[in-house]
Amino acid sequence: MTKLHGFMAVSTPFDRRQSEAATAIEVPISIAPMMDRTDRHYRYFMRQITRRTLLYTEMVTAQAIVHGDRDHLLGFTPSEAPLVLQVGGDDPQMLATCARVAANFGYDAINLNVGCPSDRVSSGNFGACLMAQPDRVAEGVAAMMAASPLPVSVKHRIGVDDRDRYEDVANFVDTVAQTGCRHFTVHARKAWLQGLSPKDNRTIPPLRYGDVRRLKQDFPHLWIEINGGFTQLDQVSEQLDRVDGVMVGRAAYDQPYLFSTVDQRFFAADEPAPSRQQVVEALLPYIDHWVSQGLKLNKITRHLLMLFAGQPGSRLWKQILTEESCRPGAGVGVVQQAMAAVQRQSAIQTQLGQAH
Repeated sequence: MTKLHGFMAVSTPFDRRQSEAATAIEVPISIAPMMDRTDRHYRYFMRQITRRTLLYTEMVTAQAIVHGDRDHLLGFTPSEAPLVLQVGGDDPQMLATCARVAANFGYDAINLNVGCPSDRVSSGNFGACLMAQPDRVAEGVAAMMAASPLPVSVKHRIGVDDRDRYEDVANFVDTVAQTGCRHFTVHARKAWLQGLSPKDNRTIPPLRYGDVRRLKQDFPHLWIEINGGFTQLDQVSEQLDRVDGVMVGRAAYDQPYLFSTVDQRFFAADEPAPSRQQVVEALLPYIDHWVSQGLKLNKITRHLLMLFAGQPGSRLWKQILTEESCRPGAGVGVVQQAMAAVQRQSAIQTQLGQAH
């Protein structure tokens, strides 16, 4: 398991028991893996807002894990847990290696990406194109499950190109589930691999929540999680009457403070929700550590820009962080300056309100 030295993760061989890992990924709400979004700094930030929501890494290719700088690619702070490593690939041997590495690093679970519609991904035979190869996916999942004690899950679409009937996705789930895999996260849109960009694939194919709910009805023994288009916690609550879990994507990045009450609402947590100021104060030692290690401040603050969305001072917060974080020598003082500007603006708004 991972041991903490400051804010760095040092990996040692796993000692997790299978019984402990079995339920590690079965939580009612998670934040989707998002490329160029859900890096370690975003995840640490979100952990100051919600302690219990399941978090995912960005997708990391199996090739990169096998041949690349693992500490750089996979390092995380233990307080980010529960945390799932998402991988992309189709080679069972490489995927097995990824599962062993994930266990050694202390991840709580590993997820196979069968949903990304990127042309670059498809050309490497992983992502959404694998929905047309359920037996290949099953081979990879079986290899991962045999290689480590970590739970293995699959994130996929409801269809790909012309293979978009309910029967197609049901066959895919049934085939992969025969390996013993029981957790499926289903993005409720099909993927068009030709003609639509990855961005368009997130919005243009219509949402078909009914197909995901039907999967839960037809496979009651599986953990079925729904993903796609959720922006409010009331929507999450509504879905949890029909499926086991809800994964929130872009809204978790564009409205991070939306998750401030998740622990209380979905996990019956006793501790009060943190204020935005408390979130910022909790981040300062982390920011100071990474800046002292040579990291550019904007690598962290780019994830914080929407923390005050809809609040007095939000424009100043974003302006100061954007303009000042990229300057040489920028550190926690920039974040404190931006926080002070928000507080001044909030005080002015309060005074104006009292005057009326």
